[in-house]
Amino acid sequence: MQESVNRWWLQRAILFGIVYLVIGIVFGALANVAASNEMRVMWRLAVWLLSAVAFAVHIGYEHFRFHNSPRSTALHASLGAAIGAFALAAAANVHALWAGQGNQLLLALALVLWPIITAVPAFPVALVIAAVLARMRRKSNSNGM
Repeated sequence: MQESVNRWWLQRAILFGIVYLVIGIVFGALANVAASNEMRVMWRLAVWLLSAVAFAVHIGYEHFRFHNSPRSTALHASLGAAIGAFALAAAANVHALWAGQGNQLLLALALVLWPIITAVPAFPVALVIAAVLARMRRKSNSNGM
């Protein structure tokens, strides 16, 4: 049973990548039409906050629902973030082509760099969080709870 459940980890990572894409596009559009600079900053901060919530939910889902190891949990969560970053870079490329502007070289580099820049710090953050959750679970199990 555990093998069949773990087989779907990539689909979960892709799903969370899509969540990051939707958050980025929707709140980016809201920031672009904001009436003031303060509202634009607020919408951009909302993107960060909702993305952090999605990241935490992904970590919690991998840990509590599938009982993955901290390393697997961190790998899956950071891959989801990397997929979201790649999708946002791809959306930026499509937008630039459609609008007829933008530096094509930089946009092409973004397809490679954004996922790396996102996944590299996401992995240790997720690893620490998942390790703390695992330790708390072991501690509560050893106390008879």
